[in-house]
Amino acid sequence: MTHENTSTSSIALRRLTVAGLLTATALLLSGVSVPFGPTKCFPFQHAVNAIAGVLLGPWWAAGAALVTSILRVAMGTGTIFAFPGSIPGALAVGLAYRFIRKDWCALAEPLGTGPIGATLSALLIAPAMGKSVGMWALQGAFLTSAIPGCIIGYAVILGLRKSGIRIE
Repeated sequence: MTHENTSTSSIALRRLTVAGLLTATALLLSGVSVPFGPTKCFPFQHAVNAIAGVLLGPWWAAGAALVTSILRVAMGTGTIFAFPGSIPGALAVGLAYRFIRKDWCALAEPLGTGPIGATLSALLIAPAMGKSVGMWALQGAFLTSAIPGCIIGYAVILGLRKSGIRIE
């Protein structure tokens, strides 16, 4: 095995480990949610999305959000709205960070969660559940959760950077 392959696999293993730890953190905190109509607003998911997007990139962050959503729904601490309410936000942060390379890209999480997640929820998820929920109501609920969550995530990232923790 060449040094380049070892280095690449080492980075992938670190990213997998961090994604697993962030998923576990989100699950441990999943009891802290606010019911809003058919959804359960969960700011710590958005904090984890912000952290994962900056530290791991868009695809690992989206994967961590997907796994967290699956497990939250299975445990009963989340609803099916967890999927469109988390994955677009994780992607938004990861993509923003990929192009801009600034930690404040963590604050882009509501851009994915609000407009994209709420639209997907209103057009696809709510009708499939037989619920009638307006897009603006969902966007308000999602943003009420995403804005404080991404601020928490950004603060954690700043703390991690100050302590010297790196992934790559």
